[in-house]
Amino acid sequence: MERIPLVDYLVLGDDPHLVAHECAGCGARYFDRRSACAGCSQRDFRDVEIPREGILRTFTIVSFAAEGVPVPFVAGVVDCGGTSVRANIVHVPPDPEHVTLGMKVRLTTVPVGTDEAGVEAVGYGFEPAD
Repeated sequence: MERIPLVDYLVLGDDPHLVAHECAGCGARYFDRRSACAGCSQRDFRDVEIPREGILRTFTIVSFAAEGVPVPFVAGVVDCGGTSVRANIVHVPPDPEHVTLGMKVRLTTVPVGTDEAGVEAVGYGFEPAD
């Protein structure tokens, strides 16, 4: 089955990971395309691989979402070696007993859907590392 990443900065394969665009001037990192750095206006960027493990810095338990989106789920911000990554926290019950600030998490891929041709779209999230 063919698999494609849901976002451009997710690299699939044997070792899935995220890739950010790092400003050559100040080191700011972005996951979206930029013409210039928001911090220093530099126009040169290089691609950098983001660490696969991180620390959950903040989160919310989402109880209301668009039609068809199962709730509740956990949305969070993970510090991956100094790079903030927004993602869902998966493979854990969505409650404060199981999701805590400072918990160690690791990148994982999640299936998003399959089209009529059998091509699977793949997203990412973070799961508990312990």
